[in-house]
Amino acid sequence: MANTGKVASYRVLDNLTFADLKSALAAGWSDFRAFPIYGLFFAGIYVAGGFLIYFALMQWGNTSWLVPAAAGFPLLAPFTAVGLYEVSRRRETGEPLSWKPILGALRGHGDEQIISVGVIVFVAFAFWLMLAHGIFAVFAAQSGGNAETLAFLMTPAGLAMLAVGSIIGAIMALGFYAVTVMSLPLLVDQEIDFITAITVSLAAMRSNAAVLLVWAVMIAGLLLVALVPFFLGLFFALPVLGHATWHLYRRTVTSAD
Repeated sequence: MANTGKVASYRVLDNLTFADLKSALAAGWSDFRAFPIYGLFFAGIYVAGGFLIYFALMQWGNTSWLVPAAAGFPLLAPFTAVGLYEVSRRRETGEPLSWKPILGALRGHGDEQIISVGVIVFVAFAFWLMLAHGIFAVFAAQSGGNAETLAFLMTPAGLAMLAVGSIIGAIMALGFYAVTVMSLPLLVDQEIDFITAITVSLAAMRSNAAVLLVWAVMIAGLLLVALVPFFLGLFFALPVLGHATWHLYRRTVTSAD
């Protein structure tokens, strides 16, 4: 029998297995195939944002701000997926699907709790940009060339900056992931406050660290591969991963009542 950890009125199961990741992906693919229009729509929003960053990077070429912005862009994926969680929830419960409730999913149950999580992530992301700019300034001071060009990234100082920034960025990204991986689908599913939802998400991460860390690596890896063919792979990767995260949430978090 699985052990559980209780948070408020919710239990977090601690017996996730790697087979559950495979099952979640299969269920996510099934949801996407059943209602592809929603997945393509939300993926399109994400892809449009990616193209904006790409063209800005190519036109402006200022590495001090655009590189960390591009690196942090995947952090917005969980919020793009909120509508996908609602699609999966409605398919699961047999509720009718329509654009109004799905587009309104970001508001949660009308209490702005999901938006509150978004504000926290936005503030943290702004902190990451400032921190990344500081790292850039330190290593740029060691470079004798023009540190504001993309060519700087290929210099020893630029490569060292990328290494240090990647380590710090990965730590922060893990924090973002731990906060949102279960809290956002829980807020779509239940009418609760965002503090409780975040607490549940952190408890899930603590109780199933190995499996959820592998899931984080899979998400990052699949999104990275999907970026290669002009972001087009995101039209499939993002919806499937979004729907799959919903099913992983349903496998992990249950009501304590």
